[in-house]
Amino acid sequence: MSSTESLAGSQSIEPDHKKVGEETLAPQRHRIMDPWSYLFAWLGGCVSIGTFTVGSGLAGTLNLLQVFLAIAIGCTVIGVALAINGAAGHKYGIPFMVQARSSFGFAGTRLPALVRSVPAIVWFGFQSWIGAGALNLVSVTLFGFDNIVFWFIAFQFLQIGLSVLGFSGIKWLENIGSIFIIGALIYMFVSVINKYGDAISTNLLQAEGTWGAPFWGATMLFLGVYSTMMLNVSDYSRELKESVSPLRQVVIYANSILPATLFMGLIGLMVSSATGEVDPIKVFSSAVDNKILLIITLLFIVFAQVTTNVLNNVIPPAYALMDIFKLNFKISAVLVGLLAFATFPWELVKDESAAGLNLFIQTYSAFLGPIFAVLVVDYYVLRKRQLNLDLLYDEDGPYKGVNWAAILATAIGIVFALIFSGISWYASLIPAGLSYYLLMKTMPSARRFLSN
Repeated sequence: MSSTESLAGSQSIEPDHKKVGEETLAPQRHRIMDPWSYLFAWLGGCVSIGTFTVGSGLAGTLNLLQVFLAIAIGCTVIGVALAINGAAGHKYGIPFMVQARSSFGFAGTRLPALVRSVPAIVWFGFQSWIGAGALNLVSVTLFGFDNIVFWFIAFQFLQIGLSVLGFSGIKWLENIGSIFIIGALIYMFVSVINKYGDAISTNLLQAEGTWGAPFWGATMLFLGVYSTMMLNVSDYSRELKESVSPLRQVVIYANSILPATLFMGLIGLMVSSATGEVDPIKVFSSAVDNKILLIITLLFIVFAQVTTNVLNNVIPPAYALMDIFKLNFKISAVLVGLLAFATFPWELVKDESAAGLNLFIQTYSAFLGPIFAVLVVDYYVLRKRQLNLDLLYDEDGPYKGVNWAAILATAIGIVFALIFSGISWYASLIPAGLSYYLLMKTMPSARRFLSN
C-alpha cells in the first residue's frame, strides 16, 4: 500500500479515536512548526542541566579538546538518529506510541512507553529542583526569603500549568525563550573564561587526558542525555511542516542541539576543573560578581529548565498515559508533573550523586538503544517506509497484543549494553536490530505483525 493510500485510509480511524480525549493520538493533520520554530524549540529544549553535570563529571579525566570532540561526536549521532527515527512521525503525522505498535504490538508498546517515561520523569524532578534552587537564590538576594521547598512546589505547578497548553503553548514558549537562552549562554561562557582563564589553561588545555575508553564513554554520556528524545522524536516531528526535507531536518537538529550542548557541557567542565564545584547554582553564581547579572543568570537557569521540561519531559510520558489509560492530554500532563515530586530530586543534586547520575544515564541508555534499533529495522528494513494507518489504529487487527520478537530482541540488546556499560547505547544497536530482523522472519507468532 502506498503512503498516499495509507493516509487516505487513516481518515476512517479519526472518529473512533476521539474517545481518547480532546488531544488525541490520531494522525496530525495541521502542522504548527515551520523550520525556524522547530529549530528554536529544539534549542530551548536542549539547554539541559544534565549536560552541565556530565561536563562537570569529566573534569580530571579529559582535556578541553577531548570534551569538545566528545560533545561533537555525540551530537552528530543524535542528529542523525533523530532524523532517522523521526521520519515515520513526519511522514504520517503519528506519535511515538502509535509508531511503536507495528513492532511491539498494542499491548507491547507499554515496554517502550515505560522505558521512555521513567527517565523523563526523573529528569523533570531533577531539573525542577535546580530551577527552584535558582529561584530561591534570587529570592534570598532580593527579599531575604529562603525556602527552596516552597519554590520547588511553586515552580513545579507553574510548569504543570504551562504543559497543559499543549504544543501550541510550547511552540511560543520555546521560540521566545531561545533568543534569551542564546544570549545568556554566550555571556556565561565568556564570564567563566574571564574569571577562571588561568586555572582552565592549567587544568584543561595543558592536561594530557585520554583518547581511550573514557573518551568514547564521554561521547555516550552526552548522547545519552538526549537518547530519550531519539526514541519518541515522532512526537515532535509530526508537528513539523510536511515540506521540510530529511536533510534539512538533520541540519535543524545539528544547529540546535550542538550549540546548547557545547556551551553547557564546556561551562560545567571548565568551572568544575577550576573550582572543584559541581552544583550548577553555586557554579553560575560564583562566576558572576555583579548582583544584577547574577539575578539575570539565575533566571536564565530557571527559564532553561522550563523550556527543557515542557518539551522533553512532559510530552512523552503524557502521551504514554493517554495511550495506555485513555486519558486526555491535560490530565496526563498534570499526572506527570505530580509524579516528578516522587523522584526525590534533592538527593540527585548532591555532590556525591554526580557519579550516580552518569550511571543512571548509562543504565537507561542500555534500554533505549535496543528499542531504537527495533523501531528503525521495523520501519526501514521490514516495512520499506510504508505504514498502514488503519492497522496502526485497529486494536483487534494484526498488531493486537504483544510482539514477542520485539521484546526478545530488546532483551538481547540490553544484555550486550550492560556487558559493555561504558558505551551501552552503541553496544546495543547491532545485536538488537539483527535479532529483531531474524526473529521476525522465523518466529511463527511474529508473522502477523508483518502485515502492512
